[in-house]
Amino acid sequence: MLTHADDESLGRTIRLGAALWALPHGPSPDEDVPETAVARAHVTELLTELGWSTVLELGGLSPVHRSLVASVATLVRLGYPCDIGYLTRQARIMERAAVHDLDKMEAYDSEAEQVEKAVASAVLYEPLLMSLRRPAQSGESARRYGL
Repeated sequence: MLTHADDESLGRTIRLGAALWALPHGPSPDEDVPETAVARAHVTELLTELGWSTVLELGGLSPVHRSLVASVATLVRLGYPCDIGYLTRQARIMERAAVHDLDKMEAYDSEAEQVEKAVASAVLYEPLLMSLRRPAQSGESARRYGL
């Protein structure tokens, strides 16, 4: 995966994407279930609403896009809410995290180091972010409802 970080013939966004695509991702959507078509429509609407046109254009080529569709399909199948308003609010939170990530990444001198930082961030910090969510929920629950 880090060979992409050193490929100076690629633009920075392509280098970042190629390196990150090489990482393991969640499951691909099950094309044999009807929820996948519903989920794909939700994801398309979401990406359009967010203005994330590059992600929309790459669509099914992207393992992240496929994983997102699979996640939404699971929510649809299980009857959990995943309307566009909810997804948009969650995506906007992640958008702010992405700005922070790229700001930190740009502190590295070379583009190769920046791509390596992005990969390390995905591998090391994504689990950290998910681990921070539950204590944040616990703290918010205690503030709202007490112990």
